[in-house]
Parts: sequence; structure tokens; C-alpha cells
Amino acid sequence: MARADTSARFGLPPFFLVSNILIWISAVIVMGIVSYFISESSSVGNHIIYEEVISVLTVAFFLISFILGTYPGYILLFNIIFSYLWLVAVVFAAEDWSTDYAGALPHTVEAFSFIAFFFLLFNVVFDWHYGYRAHARTTSTV
Repeated sequence: MARADTSARFGLPPFFLVSNILIWISAVIVMGIVSYFISESSSVGNHIIYEEVISVLTVAFFLISFILGTYPGYILLFNIIFSYLWLVAVVFAAEDWSTDYAGALPHTVEAFSFIAFFFLLFNVVFDWHYGYRAHARTTSTV
């Protein structure tokens, strides 16, 4: 009797789930620190607002992705879009806070922005591979 791959019906593969959790945690950390910067500053630039919006959207939509992620392939476009948005956030954070005088919190925003981008990029590659592997047709009969 042939065994069927039931991971697509019952949940995310373990590494994909851990990756999504790390992205969500990174977005929460970035959101908290950037919110603190916004509350403490009288003038806020466009880059910091962009990072705040992307982190808030990631926190909100990744809660949905934990549900939609049980269907491989449906979340690929979502991961592609957010990976590019986080790439821009990493560039903005590096442009704004890559000096030695920036302090620990801005460097933390840089680091966790990169972590979110890296795991989103990995999600794109993994979901692409997982989607094609799960739908591969064979000519063997059992």
C-alpha cells in the first residue's frame, strides 16, 4: 500500500512553520522599537513610517498566513510581496542607522529587519519547491 503525503492536508511542514514564527516575532520586535522611536520623536521621517507600516502589516497578515499556510502554493505570492517590502525596509534601516553612533536599538531594528527578510526569502524558495514537489506526477503504478 502506498503512503500518501498528508502534510499538505494537516498543516505546515515543521521548518516552514518555524520560519513563519520567526518572521512574525521579528516583525513584532521591529514594530515595537519603531513605535517607540515614533513616540519619542517630534519629527519622523518617511523611512521610519515605512518600516512601521510594513511591520504592522506583517504582524497582521502573518496571523492569517498561519491558517492559509496549510494549503501549499496559496501563500507564495504573499511571501514574494512581503520579501520585497522587507528588502526595502532593510535598505532603509541600513541607510538610516548604520553608523557607530546610532545605538543599540537602531541596530536591533536593522538586525531583525534582515532576519524577517531572510526568512521571507527562504519561504519563497521553500514554498516554490514544496509546491512543485507536491504536485509532481509520476508514471509508476502501485
